[in-house]
Amino acid sequence: MGRGRNGGAEPSGRARELVRGAYDNHVHVNPDVIGRRVDDLELARRFGEMGLGGFTLKSHYVPTAERASVVRSAVGGVNVIGAIALNAAVGGMNALAVEIAAREGARFVWMPTVDAVNEVRRIEEGSGGQKLPLWAKLQRELKEKGLRVDPVPVVDETGTVLPETREVLRVVAEHGMVLATGHLSRDEIFAVVEAAREEGVRSIVVTHPEFPSQNLSAEDQIRLVEQGALMERCFAPAYGGKVSWEVMFENIRAVGAENSFLSTDLGQPANPPVEDGIALMADRLLEAGFSEEEVRIMAVENTRRLAKGVLV
Repeated sequence: MGRGRNGGAEPSGRARELVRGAYDNHVHVNPDVIGRRVDDLELARRFGEMGLGGFTLKSHYVPTAERASVVRSAVGGVNVIGAIALNAAVGGMNALAVEIAAREGARFVWMPTVDAVNEVRRIEEGSGGQKLPLWAKLQRELKEKGLRVDPVPVVDETGTVLPETREVLRVVAEHGMVLATGHLSRDEIFAVVEAAREEGVRSIVVTHPEFPSQNLSAEDQIRLVEQGALMERCFAPAYGGKVSWEVMFENIRAVGAENSFLSTDLGQPANPPVEDGIALMADRLLEAGFSEEEVRIMAVENTRRLAKGVLV
């Protein structure tokens, strides 16, 4: 890696070439209610210049399928994918919202993120001295205005998956969408993954399993992989120090590259350019001893399978 834009790291030519065709299935860009470093149209142009396949638009607050459709029409050659995150702003565990999103072309459905019971509790109790995420400030502003921003439960007090959660899972299964676990806790993740399999969901992603609000052990990840889930490895949390690179690498080795995929979770103004993230991860992985084949599987093969077809 060299020095690049804004004094940050620049991916190597080797990494750039290795990740050609990759999708980044977790980006946060403008337009958004939180300031981002790039908008979706410009990012699509940059992805095209880098030879990347496409990206999935994630918003914590609004569905993005309509935006994705507009960007695809405006910028040819890059596949931009819509999604929905089941937070309070869309009605929480709202099967109707998922059905409409699916009909508009959304592919990814995130379980609650900013409004996950687990995440709300963690932020209220303090984040262990770590800097709070950008969305936490917005959540507080909304509450100060007197708006109800209630946590969105997915299980009851006994840990049983709620009927409304199962209703959502059935819609996800019917439309062949990708279910991502969002910011659920360890026990919630296990409950939802099991229910998703029972309801016929075929593509399941465990969102950044090393993140503090998930913090899944290697043994947990192996168990979830055995249930058919794919582990997401995110650049931004590791780059920002919330996740240990070494722990992430150990977990990849534990479950296998074939059961992991790379994403960036980028778009924050202080972080590297979104279009550099996958290649920067590739450089890190190569330096840690992963083979080019393993990197290609995680960066390209698995990301394209998620974006374009179901995992079986």
